[in-house]
Amino acid sequence: MEKFSFCDHEVGLLFGNVQSGKTGQMFGIISVATDLGFSVFIILTTDNVVLQQQTIDRVRADLKGFCICDEYDSEIFTKNCLMEPTIIVLKKNVNTLKQWSNILASTGFMKGNPLFIIDDEADAASLNILVNKNRKSSINRYLDEIKTKSACSIYLQVTGTPQAILLQTMASGWHPYFTYYFRPGSGYLGGDFFFPKDGVPQSVVFNDLNENPLKSAIISHLVASGQILVSTGKVCNFLIHPSVRQAVHTQFQNDVQKELQYCMKNIDDPTFILELKKEFDHAYPKKYERKTFKEVHNKIRDLLLTNQIKVLVMNGSSTVTSDQYETGSNIVIGGNTLGRGVTFPGLQTIYYTRTAKKPQADTMWQHSRMFGYDRDEGLMRVFIGEKLYKLFSDINSTNNSIISQVERGLKDIKIYYPEGVNPTRKNVLDNKKLEIISGGTNYYPFSPENDTIEDLDQLLQRFDDTEDYYQVSLRLMIEIFSHITSESDFRIKAFMSIINSMLADYPTAQGMLLVRRDRNVAKGTGALLSSNDWQLGASIQDKVVMTVYQMTGEKGWGGRKLWVPNIKLPSNIVYYDVNDDSSQD
Repeated sequence: MEKFSFCDHEVGLLFGNVQSGKTGQMFGIISVATDLGFSVFIILTTDNVVLQQQTIDRVRADLKGFCICDEYDSEIFTKNCLMEPTIIVLKKNVNTLKQWSNILASTGFMKGNPLFIIDDEADAASLNILVNKNRKSSINRYLDEIKTKSACSIYLQVTGTPQAILLQTMASGWHPYFTYYFRPGSGYLGGDFFFPKDGVPQSVVFNDLNENPLKSAIISHLVASGQILVSTGKVCNFLIHPSVRQAVHTQFQNDVQKELQYCMKNIDDPTFILELKKEFDHAYPKKYERKTFKEVHNKIRDLLLTNQIKVLVMNGSSTVTSDQYETGSNIVIGGNTLGRGVTFPGLQTIYYTRTAKKPQADTMWQHSRMFGYDRDEGLMRVFIGEKLYKLFSDINSTNNSIISQVERGLKDIKIYYPEGVNPTRKNVLDNKKLEIISGGTNYYPFSPENDTIEDLDQLLQRFDDTEDYYQVSLRLMIEIFSHITSESDFRIKAFMSIINSMLADYPTAQGMLLVRRDRNVAKGTGALLSSNDWQLGASIQDKVVMTVYQMTGEKGWGGRKLWVPNIKLPSNIVYYDVNDDSSQD
């Protein structure tokens, strides 16, 4: 920021984990930017009344000495005349953004002042959903107007799911020029807690293996509520995450009420007490004093018999405010109003009911409500299907890869997922520029060149043709690619970036190298590899396989002993590459 010019309109990305304290980071950035001369800040939230109100309440509580405006405070903004630095908190709503674009233009303040925009959940709503129709969506157009009508601007995109942003083209104006990742603080329960590389944590319960998973989830919630509320805690929440259909929400509401009625009627029944005791024996709070079973049981009895457990349905036909689930024991059944960024304090039990037919990585991750700081890991329970758990685990692996690439300073960050998982919604990705590279497929250039054949000869001389293949560092493959150029049919830079993303995860990552000399393959044939080499490569599914052929040059290779590479990435993985004209080889 210190090198920021009054001619610049820069776009950056602040990437953090879901519900890991990004809002606090935003406030810190505003304080620093104010000292550097920025006088107008816009904080954008998703078009969600609850979230916008949460945000403006936090701004007013945490940031002093600012003129703070919501979307209806245009008169306050105008009268302030930037005497105090100004923070405007707006929903990403078409009418709201149009209104404020006109207000900022009409006052004339921004012609001579820098503007700092912080777009919270920037991958939602802000991007151009009409990119493949050669038009701009309304929200995207008004955001562009707001930032470019100022003398200069920094547009900081903030999100825990940067997939859509990283897959934007530079020409779109929304691909970040710089990316920062901040690690969560101590006590945060995130992806690696729930989806570790090895094993399944005790906090996860598979619905597939449970005769009545909803009943089990309610018992877990009762025990967690009893432990927390009989101690020093003030809230314990349970979230049920069903489909978007309101009829399904109503059915779950009825089912929950029936289960609670059963629990109330049987609160002193020995069989039911054994069920509570079994859950109690597995629940060891880390943030609260562990009470005796008798104390917990008495608290559960009190909650049930006095109807203190609230069942709240959050969807388009209901009005639930955050104060309703800030205290006590609550069961929330969520629909579309569970917008991005809406947080639930003391969320200890989550119940997932379905898997999307065409799962979308960023949407799934944004719905990972189990993440946060105020959870007690000893009381945490996630009820989920095994298939959905595997999907979350795969998404977590890719998130960790993105983090590794950012922290290692890689500029061309690569995103990959298992087949069947889309990184984001397709309508914000430029179909003409997005390339999908499939693992398990052989790729080779139609018309390659070697910048120095002698260097490649020396690099490969230690590898004998008689060996089927050699295990080598992936860094050697990058070195081989560095001596080869190609036309746009084979983007060497893209494959090098993919390999670099693997090295960011595992610096000593290995692959398989096949070296063959004196090959008399005609240029332009449908396949480069011999049947034997193809079968050898196909037998290796979990590693990068590079095959390099030294051509005799007799069949269309310019009469030179040219080296031609073939690469196959690990199977069942799909890699995404943005082919910007400015970054072609």
